[in-house]
Amino acid sequence: MALLTVGHRGLMAVEPENTLRSFRRADRAGLDVIELDVHLSKDGELVVMHDAEVDRTTDGSGPIAELTLAELRDLDAGLGERIPLFTEVVDAVGAPLQAEIKDPAAARVLAGLIEERGLGRRVTVISFHDEALAETRRLLPEVAMALVTGASTGSAPERARALGAGMISCELRALDAAVVERAHAAGLAVISWTVNTDADLARVRELGLDGVVTDSPEIVRAAGAAA
Repeated sequence: MALLTVGHRGLMAVEPENTLRSFRRADRAGLDVIELDVHLSKDGELVVMHDAEVDRTTDGSGPIAELTLAELRDLDAGLGERIPLFTEVVDAVGAPLQAEIKDPAAARVLAGLIEERGLGRRVTVISFHDEALAETRRLLPEVAMALVTGASTGSAPERARALGAGMISCELRALDAAVVERAHAAGLAVISWTVNTDADLARVRELGLDGVVTDSPEIVRAAGAAA
């Protein structure tokens, strides 16, 4: 069975992560969904980056929350790419999006943009943080949501159900058959991160998962083929 394929920060094995270049590469590669991360700039703009600081992925330094959009735009995010706004990603690609939020403040801004741009059928809001998903559900009762988990994967099915999420996205090494069984029994889809090797993909199929989050074009092709 073909698996749902989710491009991790675009296709970060081959392009600078969370850049328009990476998202366009993922779109051209035929990913089912593109995953990205959002933070708020100092002046309240929803920008796309994984870390709370710019140090790892740009030529700058400091927390995103202490930099204005103009200051963030001056930074090189890899190969001359600039840190994109969430709305720029929406306009640049056609694929559905998973937008990961870190806190309720970002949830509120994202919810406003989803409503304003009519993105309710295209964007799934995802988070490790229950409070952020709870705020999203309060603001957008119908939007699709997924709970992301690492070490806390054992309780993921029950937490997701309580939050009104329809999917769990779990660290592969933390997943076991019992969690998958409980999730599926509760009507939840189960995907895993980050699946980048043939051995990872074999484990995904052994567990009967519904999809993969990957950095790799090779895994995208293999996951899209019948087992």
